[in-house]
Amino acid sequence: MQTIITFKKIDTSDSLKSYVQKKLDKFDKILDSPAEAHVVLSVEKIRHIAEISLTCDRLNIHARENSESMYSSVDALMDKVKVQIKKNKEKIRRHMSGNKKSIKDEPTLTDSTQGFSDNLTTDRVIIETIDYKPMDIEDAVIELDSGKQSFFVFNNARTQKVNVLYKQNNGKLGLIQPRG
Repeated sequence: MQTIITFKKIDTSDSLKSYVQKKLDKFDKILDSPAEAHVVLSVEKIRHIAEISLTCDRLNIHARENSESMYSSVDALMDKVKVQIKKNKEKIRRHMSGNKKSIKDEPTLTDSTQGFSDNLTTDRVIIETIDYKPMDIEDAVIELDSGKQSFFVFNNARTQKVNVLYKQNNGKLGLIQPRG
């Protein structure tokens, strides 16, 4: 790994350089191709700041850590970079694994909905099944107000038909019921 270490407002230290280099050498085993790292070590008042820009193929990592000791800043920085590298490798592994789902892989529709799906495209229509129970309109209003849905489907206890109670944009409630 090609490494550039820059010191800002701090004296250059060979022991600190070798410490950072030793930590970065561990990433050579994890990374697939040669990488370039630019590390900046600086001091502002009592904070010791370590920053890194790591570039490798399609991977660009930028991280920054600070603490009261430069060595602990470097350790925390390297932990952060290691997590980012592993996260990226996992993302690439998942992407390349071939476990992709497409619309073609979805289960076929049942015969009862086949005619319905011919008119509309299947990627725009989501079919959900719900359970509805017999109740009065007043009970349905209470159920609608207690939930986060914008509508409530129920079986009207008086007419024994399916009704839909919904919230309108003006704050009022609307009721959809079949004729007859």
